[in-house]
Amino acid sequence: MSWHSGFRTEPPKYRPVAVVDIGSNSVRLVVYDGLRRSPSPIFNEKVLCGLGKGVAITGRLNETAITRALQSLRRFRTLVQQIGVKQVFAVATAAAREAENGEEFIDKAEKALGAGIRVLTGKEEARFAALGVLAGTPEADGVAGDLGGGSLELIDIKDGKLLDGVTLPIGPLRLIDLSGANIDRAQTIVDEYLSKTPVLKKLKGRTFYAVGGAWRNLARVHMAQMDYPLHVLHHYQMDRKQARSISELMSHLTAASLKDVKDMSKARVDTLPYGAMILDRLMHFGEAKNVVISVYGVREGLLYSKLPRKKMSSDALLSSCWDFARRYARSPAHELELCDWTDQIFSKKGLAETEEQKRLRYAACLLADIGWRAHPDYRAERSLGMISQAAFVGIDHPGRVFLALTIFFRYDGEAMSEDMTRLLDDKHVERAHLLSSLFRLAYILSAAMPGLLPRIGIKIEAKALVLTLPEKLKDLMGERVEKRLSELAFEMGLTPKVAIK
Repeated sequence: MSWHSGFRTEPPKYRPVAVVDIGSNSVRLVVYDGLRRSPSPIFNEKVLCGLGKGVAITGRLNETAITRALQSLRRFRTLVQQIGVKQVFAVATAAAREAENGEEFIDKAEKALGAGIRVLTGKEEARFAALGVLAGTPEADGVAGDLGGGSLELIDIKDGKLLDGVTLPIGPLRLIDLSGANIDRAQTIVDEYLSKTPVLKKLKGRTFYAVGGAWRNLARVHMAQMDYPLHVLHHYQMDRKQARSISELMSHLTAASLKDVKDMSKARVDTLPYGAMILDRLMHFGEAKNVVISVYGVREGLLYSKLPRKKMSSDALLSSCWDFARRYARSPAHELELCDWTDQIFSKKGLAETEEQKRLRYAACLLADIGWRAHPDYRAERSLGMISQAAFVGIDHPGRVFLALTIFFRYDGEAMSEDMTRLLDDKHVERAHLLSSLFRLAYILSAAMPGLLPRIGIKIEAKALVLTLPEKLKDLMGERVEKRLSELAFEMGLTPKVAIK
């Protein structure tokens, strides 16, 4: 049975679902295009209400924050009705969980939102954050950390499983209250907690997966500092030295100075230094190998937990690429045939490839026709932009650029920015050229329609690249096919050959 058996070729149905996240710092509504393996956000709005401000001192949510939060929730209720959302999943975290008047606030909030609100325990918050990391980075091996305004959740992840976890009361808003807005005193508090946290002992030499707005902003600043060519936060990496360097720098800047920093949210100037300091101390105590940013967190983990087990175990990247094919390709069924057709070149008697290379080849096949509606002169650039900037997960940045480059070449693109290709080595660029040549041959044979490729053979035989056509399809041969076959054979160092059987 084929790996894509059971794939449905009609466009994905529009069944929006919403998650409302009532955190210590922000109240957010995210509407996704459906309860699917790789959901895409179609609407995203947050309001920095600051519910957690003062809770560490007074024990209560302040009235101004409550008023802002309830007003936002009433707006969210109207928006989800307008969008046509049938399912709303609403959760509240540390501030509502710990405040004396938290239960009273939740009662009012449920009336404002018109939906039930689940107040997460610390363990539940850590679990959903870690599930979010796994949903976006299935191969995750390390410790996931979710930094909210009032707390920090840490949980060990290994072999797709969630292990030990802990919730620590050291979110930026709480630290500002407890330290009297003194970063040095805040660090003393953080060090006291982290030095006694067993899960950090399991982080040494592994990856720290950073979840939360403060750390995303920190990564955005680091990207600008490094003149990084790909402005995609998910799976952005910093090694331990880089993470400590940018964290130390940002933790010592004043709010006034941070307002002048390009590429940083001005709404986070008060809390970012504390988030940066916490990351630095995590690197100090945990001795992580590197930091990987995850844009998936509690909200995505919550949706992921609602999926049937079969969907949970499906490949996040291939699911996203298949959705693209179903929306944009002339014939999604043809793209599945392309996956199988290219298998012939990479069979046991053909070219060698790793499992990850095979996975990326399948992803490239699914994306190979997404630019067809554009003007021919712009198909390469359009596809390059769509793929490099898509909300894909389950792929690192070099892999993302490889896919974009493959389809760029498939449309005969030649002048791709060298800045982006610096994320790839020469072997990946050569493979992108090879796959693109293979795709061009397939499309000139099939006209992007299903039914022909399964009847056409292509294989490596001795030192020849042999294209085999049945007698009934021999008229498909022509100058264009001969040219494409010769180009592909030349790249492979083989002699082109055509067999009619």
